[in-house]
Amino acid sequence: MKRDINYKMKMNNGVEIPQFGLGVYLTKSGSECVNAVTWALEAGYRHIDTARIYGNEKEVGEAVRNSGIKRNELFITTKLWNDDHGYESALKAFDKSLKTLNVDYIDLYLIHWPVKDKRKDSWKALEKIYESGYCKSIGVSNYMIKHLEELFSYANVIPVINQVEFSPYNYQKDLLDVCNKNKIILEAYSPLTRMQKLNDPKVLPIAKKYKKTVAQVLIRWAIDNDLVVIPKSAHKERIIENANVFDFELDESDMKILNNLDEGFRCSWDPTKID
Repeated sequence: MKRDINYKMKMNNGVEIPQFGLGVYLTKSGSECVNAVTWALEAGYRHIDTARIYGNEKEVGEAVRNSGIKRNELFITTKLWNDDHGYESALKAFDKSLKTLNVDYIDLYLIHWPVKDKRKDSWKALEKIYESGYCKSIGVSNYMIKHLEELFSYANVIPVINQVEFSPYNYQKDLLDVCNKNKIILEAYSPLTRMQKLNDPKVLPIAKKYKKTVAQVLIRWAIDNDLVVIPKSAHKERIIENANVFDFELDESDMKILNNLDEGFRCSWDPTKID
């Protein structure tokens, strides 16, 4: 499966999303975030994923504008935080993110978490935002099967993306199958398990075989599973290293090993506990 850093996947509304991107969760506002996004764009990244709660939308927008790259060549995602759920609140939150990023439009706006009793109103607001044209696509994050099934009961627009924690150690195959069945692309955050599984003796031989790091193998696993993947780093060398995953492919036997590492491991909050 020959792909490069520019490879895009077509979402269910016809809009294309770069399969590989940079996540900026926990990247500090100010120079740290500006530098991280700048280095990523210099390395060929064209997809940046932020959120209001990260507190660095302003810096993402600044780095994007200073890059000199045409806006239509970039893909920017941000998200609706829990405190902003509800119809009117969601509309206002989107407008605020648009102004903070200081861009003409947002490529993808996600409900960050499935807040109980409010997510229907919030989704209706996202549908309104989508109609406005200021957002090219809408989706969800941290939605488990029960949350998706509830959404299907009232949605006029099906999400293009479901962004969830996903790695070989948290291989939510049932959730992936539901997303695929409904033409929702699964987007993997924390694909590197926040560094907690990078010394796995089952993966080290695979990394050695391809002359890659374990982190690069985990990113490539996501790519070979047709996921969108957004590894996070604020270090220049790591940002470059994470992108160096398009000169090899995992063979069938190695994919089988990786596909059987699931242990329900999470390094983030657990959305399965949200009703």
